[in-house]
Amino acid sequence: MSPHGGFFQPTPPPPGFLATRWPGPAPATGRAVPAAVLAGAVGLAAFLPLGHTGVGWFLSCLALVVGVAIAVRRATADQPRTQRWVRAGWAVAALALTSVLTFRNAWWLVTFCVLGALGCGALAIVGGRLVRSIVFSLVAAPFAAVRGLPWVRRHVGAPARPTAVRRIGWSVLVTVLVLIVFGGLLSSADAAFSVVLGKLVPEINVGSVFRWIFLLAVGGLIAVAAVYTISAPPDLSALDKPGARRLGLVEYVLPLGALTVLFVGFVAVQFTVLFGGQRHVLRTAGLSYAEYARSGFWQLVAVTLLTLAVLGGVSRWARRDRPVERVVLRVLLGLLSTLGVVIVVSALSRMYAYQKVYSFTGERIFVMASELLLGAVLIMIMVAGVRWRGAWIPRLTVALAVVMLLSLAVLNPEDYAARRNVDRYEQTGKIDAWYLRALSADATPALATLPDEVRRCTLSWIADDLAGSDPWNAWNLGRARARAELRRIGPAAVGGQRDCKAADQFDLPKTRNW
Repeated sequence: MSPHGGFFQPTPPPPGFLATRWPGPAPATGRAVPAAVLAGAVGLAAFLPLGHTGVGWFLSCLALVVGVAIAVRRATADQPRTQRWVRAGWAVAALALTSVLTFRNAWWLVTFCVLGALGCGALAIVGGRLVRSIVFSLVAAPFAAVRGLPWVRRHVGAPARPTAVRRIGWSVLVTVLVLIVFGGLLSSADAAFSVVLGKLVPEINVGSVFRWIFLLAVGGLIAVAAVYTISAPPDLSALDKPGARRLGLVEYVLPLGALTVLFVGFVAVQFTVLFGGQRHVLRTAGLSYAEYARSGFWQLVAVTLLTLAVLGGVSRWARRDRPVERVVLRVLLGLLSTLGVVIVVSALSRMYAYQKVYSFTGERIFVMASELLLGAVLIMIMVAGVRWRGAWIPRLTVALAVVMLLSLAVLNPEDYAARRNVDRYEQTGKIDAWYLRALSADATPALATLPDEVRRCTLSWIADDLAGSDPWNAWNLGRARARAELRRIGPAAVGGQRDCKAADQFDLPKTRNW
């Protein structure tokens, strides 16, 4: 009891992040929000060819974007124009990445494009400017899908004209009945029309029902998260506030200086190898040039990543109040960034030399592009250090990653790798037919130019994969061109596993790990 005879009153906990930074939109009425959710759900279920690449991925994303844009156009009218344009830019990036699945068929490329589209979608929904707020957006978007369900339900329960709802419901029901009756009659009357209708209308079975339910739920939840969050986005300023600068010169000068000296020694050896002393160094290391080119690539990638972490941590927590601190920090970070760029160049030159000796692959082209992206981040850090302004780096890095994926899609990496392997075969008589057999349909035009003894192997898996027909929403330019090429050369030009065993005579010994 209190000294005055009363009971102690517990102190209420302080309001949390949701209450202070993300209270959500005010209760509202109308049918725009439920319509957007319905458009997203139906669009994903009707268009998305789950398990296949194809134009349906772009169409389902487009249905989501258009439905959400119409639903939030009034709620976002008072938001800053810059914020609206940035969100629109991320939405366009997501659309561009999903459009890749209309043209390319390489599984690893389309996987990264889908993941990139999801990340861009999260940034369009939640936002994010610096590293912590960008990471928060990836987590907050799924959370907003669940949190926004009661808000959407209140829209559904809002007063409406019962007569209009009943009329629309009866119209939809009559439309479905008319299509079923007349579609069945016309389908049985003409075999060609039956084939066309069978491609447009999905087969109804237990698997397709569960697929529809799953896609309806996913599409609806994405639309809920988008409409709910864009209508009243969270305040991310608390996440993006600068950290306390605790590191003084004593704490970081010695480790950064030692790391710089280590990098200088490594870079000096790289210049020795590249300019004149190559034979001596390789003879000392006891490696062939191909083995030297391959060795250490992944270690250099790890060094690049760790260098970025060190640069980011020191830039965030190192003190720079006094002029001497700013000068020392600029010199050390500038040297590390410059030497890091040289290490990136060394890693890229190693991988390129290794591929010239053995073979080009789509995956190796991808890791080279990723390492090039890391080098671009190092250069951005150098630029930001001139005026100590680097808030633009995280979002620009994500944008450059999108550009990298789209550039790879334009390059058509598996076709490029196949053409380089064909050139290598013409020059050396060596080719890895087993690897080329595992390429996607994107590589078919290049592989079809090979002589019969290796072409029969390289096209075997691709021909099996293209044996069946695709539904309309799984139309893909790469597979369409591959089918046209296979028809041109004829079925006799395609072999099987026995042909691949015979093609081993044209390959280098398989001693490499990847």
